[in-house]
Parts: sequence; structure tokens; C-alpha cells
Amino acid sequence: MEVLSSRILLRPLDAERSRRFYRDTLGLAVYREFGPPDDPGLVFFLGNGFLEVSGHDPRPPGSSPAIFMQVRDVRAEHRRLQSAGVTVTREPRQEPWGLIEMWIEDPDGVRIVLVEIPDDHPLRRDQR
Repeated sequence: MEVLSSRILLRPLDAERSRRFYRDTLGLAVYREFGPPDDPGLVFFLGNGFLEVSGHDPRPPGSSPAIFMQVRDVRAEHRRLQSAGVTVTREPRQEPWGLIEMWIEDPDGVRIVLVEIPDDHPLRRDQR
């Protein structure tokens, strides 16, 4: 299989609330907008991938996937997001595998992991 493009697709309980969260609170850049102007679907840049927030799902999210986003400074994002009222389910901490992680939730309870790769982590070192 040759994958040419991929994205995470969310069907939120309240589309407008979720669009505001991802666009305004997290500050993700919009890749494209489609559909009716009064209820558009939005596709956000998500590093090397995309996140589409469109449509509606009246059912509770249940066991939705987690979204993993690498950021430059987890602690700075923690301060910014906490002051914006974002639900932080796990404070920033360095994991045994060396990454600094913080866990938050979107308005529907979708888990989002923000991760920072420290300068001395093997992912940043030349392995040759």
C-alpha cells in the first residue's frame, strides 16, 4: 500500500465549539475549509499530517483515538493552555523514555498528547 495522504477525522458533538478549540485555543493553522459557510468543515495542519473537524456525531465520543503533537516547549504550552481554560489531564513531566509529555482534552474529551523532544534525546542526535 502506498499512502499518499492521511488525516485524523473528528465528528464532534458540537462542531463550532471544536472548531474554535482547535483553531483559536490551540492555534492550529487551517489547511482548507469546505462545505456550507454557516457550518464549514475545517482541515488543520497537524505537523506532517492533517486533522479534519467536520460534520456532527450525536453519540458520545467513547474510545476515540489520541492525537499526538510535537511542540517546541511543552511547559510554555502548559501555561498558555491552562490560562485559556483547557482541561489538562496530566501536567508536563519527563517520561522514562526521555520525552517531555503533557496530556490535555478537547471539548469532547478527545485525548491530546503534547510532547517535547529535549536537546539531549537520541531522536535529536546524529546516530552515525
